[in-house]
Amino acid sequence: MKPALFLAAAFLAAAPAFADSLIDNVNGLTLDKSGKVERFTGMVIDKDGKVAKLLQRGDKRPDRGLDFRYDGKGRVLMPGLIDAHGHVMELGFKAMSLDLTAARSLDEAKAMIAAYAKANPDRPWIVGAGWNQEQWGLGRFPTAADIDAVVPDRPVWLFRVDGHAGWANSAAMKAAGVTAATVSPAGGRIEKAANGQPGGVFVDAAQELIGKVVPAAQPRERDIALSKAQAILLGFGVTAIADMGTSVEDWNVYRRAGDADVLKVRIISYAHGTEPALAVAGAGPTPWLYDDRLRMVGVKLYADGALGSRGAWLKAPYADAPKETGLGFMTDAKLRNLMVRASMDKFQVAVHAIGDRANDQVLSAIEELAPSYKGDRRWRIEHAQIVDPADIARFGKGGIIASMQPTHQTSDRLMAEARLGPARLTGAYAWESIRRTGAHLAFGSDVPVESPNPFPGMAAAITREDAQGQPFGGWQPQERVSREVALAGFTTEAAYAGFADDRIGRLEPGYRADFVIVDTDPLESTPAQLRATKVLETWIGGQRAYAAK
Repeated sequence: MKPALFLAAAFLAAAPAFADSLIDNVNGLTLDKSGKVERFTGMVIDKDGKVAKLLQRGDKRPDRGLDFRYDGKGRVLMPGLIDAHGHVMELGFKAMSLDLTAARSLDEAKAMIAAYAKANPDRPWIVGAGWNQEQWGLGRFPTAADIDAVVPDRPVWLFRVDGHAGWANSAAMKAAGVTAATVSPAGGRIEKAANGQPGGVFVDAAQELIGKVVPAAQPRERDIALSKAQAILLGFGVTAIADMGTSVEDWNVYRRAGDADVLKVRIISYAHGTEPALAVAGAGPTPWLYDDRLRMVGVKLYADGALGSRGAWLKAPYADAPKETGLGFMTDAKLRNLMVRASMDKFQVAVHAIGDRANDQVLSAIEELAPSYKGDRRWRIEHAQIVDPADIARFGKGGIIASMQPTHQTSDRLMAEARLGPARLTGAYAWESIRRTGAHLAFGSDVPVESPNPFPGMAAAITREDAQGQPFGGWQPQERVSREVALAGFTTEAAYAGFADDRIGRLEPGYRADFVIVDTDPLESTPAQLRATKVLETWIGGQRAYAAK
């Protein structure tokens, strides 16, 4: 070595550069790039909020040059959780409006509607969400008359728990000009009463018949909704979320929050169709903004509706409605055209497909387009709930990302059995079978359809049992996944699904220091303990964003 080079090397070695923060005395865990579990007891975070080094028990700790030293007191530290499929603004608005999630009967729902209307006399419309007729034992959809009995004088508009149907009272239908002569639009269905009058429930595209006259939220209300959504997500340890269906208005909310330095949760945005994508991003995905807190990366499309409202598009009729096969939203040609339009500008394509016919349609479109749009495309199918067993292998051939939600299986089990019958359950919520094909398995919640809490999702993924431990041994137990796969679904694989795997999803040098401190080790706890995991603290970019009271 030349003398000058030797002196330079000696100088660098003698002048250690310490990072800003040391997180020490923790029971740390993360997954490495191969999916193996790595344990550590300390973490050094640099001035940019990135991991500088993971420390083992015997490693020397920095003893000077630190701005902050944190004693984890032996608690569990794990990567921040990533929700691979959610709806950020809808979560916030749900927190601001009538929430019927807890209603276990129609009478309970009516009582909640009446109480909300009484408590909010100045609201021109009563708007809410969360109803689920499958939990009410009605054997039918609710009707406008059910709401009219408690709120006859103001329009009421309530979204089903899955967002694929809306329930209106007579005042709302009158305001929208909906009558017996109103025709169901393509991709939608107006539920009709025996006398031919609209019954009050509007499925999928038919929701717009009412939605178009509901007063739009004002910018300030939207900002409040984002604030509430972030608080909820941080409390559950969610540090990043794929926002599936971002509108231009939503994007403006996120930008305002970023400009004001109040955007904490990382949002990986998928535009609600090609037009918002082009309006926001122009000729391709945006760069990462606000220190990797916001990026529009893709386009969200819809192939069908949902199983609960019988909008999921099936190859054979519903077992409990033999005249219905669901709703296909687009012809094969239109779906391909939209996928081509997005792919031309290198937007990632994510398509909602729940029924087996819809999944077949999307798989066929990907197989046709993939040779023309080579490179790292990461085609996504959202939900992939009901797949013909003959089609499962097709997920692996294209390295497709199956973006699935474990708690949907535990919530939908009885309803799925009724909708499909026993003969078609083999390909239902088939996590492990799809994963074994070589497809990528990313997990999320579909919030606000389900709670954004990832820990019940992990518990469902490894057991196929609900919170009551039913059914014992798991529903279709062959589709259970390992704890490591469940954790990856909410971390490394969720990051991969959103083209964010080069910066978040695991804790290693150069990655953002997004982590949570919890009271339970997810890899060593019982399923009940895992489900009940409490988030004690949530950190994003090396900064504490949430602490439990």
